Amino acid sequence: MEIFPSIDLQDGQVVRLTHGDFDKMDVYSDNPLEIARQFREQGGRNLHVVDLDGAKRGEPTNFDVIREIALHSGLFVEVGGGIRDEARIRQYLDLGVGRVILGTVAVEDYAFTCDMIRQYGKQIAVGVDARDGKIAVRGWLDTTSVDAVEFCKRLDGDGVSTIIYTDIAKDGAMQGTNLDIYNLLRKELGCDVTASGGISSLEELEMLREMGLYGAILGKSLYTGALSLKDVMKLC
Repeated sequence: MEIFPSIDLQDGQVVRLTHGDFDKMDVYSDNPLEIARQFREQGGRNLHVVDLDGAKRGEPTNFDVIREIALHSGLFVEVGGGIRDEARIRQYLDLGVGRVILGTVAVEDYAFTCDMIRQYGKQIAVGVDARDGKIAVRGWLDTTSVDAVEFCKRLDGDGVSTIIYTDIAKDGAMQGTNLDIYNLLRKELGCDVTASGGISSLEELEMLREMGLYGAILGKSLYTGALSLKDVMKLC
């Protein structure tokens, strides 16, 4: 199972939200590249980067910071947040970003999303962020009526290679992840599934790995020291 330490960016800083609430934000560093390099030194191979400002505003906002990470971290980098047209996708891929994550646009312009999946294949992932089983968009500020699991099935049928599924209620809470939903998705989908939100123990990671998940994203558990990336990499 692939492990993706997470860097969430707001105003160029590394932050973590609780339940996706921008009023419940902890700042961990003003040097994102240094954090990325620390992850690599601890054995990390991948990095999950989210432009939180971009997710809210609908356009990449921390591009210069992400460029430095992509060029100088030595990690496989996947990026999401405010990417809603092909020009932005191309811009990130030209930097050497390994995978671009579509979120809001996947819900609001499904035909465009399928076109990007056909054109760019495994370089496109879709982030499905769920609140009470319904998809939330625009930096998790708006909750739609779209059923998250059914949407994942639709994406899978239309050829997406990777779905990153986040249970917003679990994200940043350090109270465990939603193992049931990942077990369900693994059984229902043929594409790769990455778990995101609330993973806080090696036991959970072991269970996710046994389910056959492709990847797991770790955020606050690494920043608070609840998990050691070195220990995680030994396990996974």
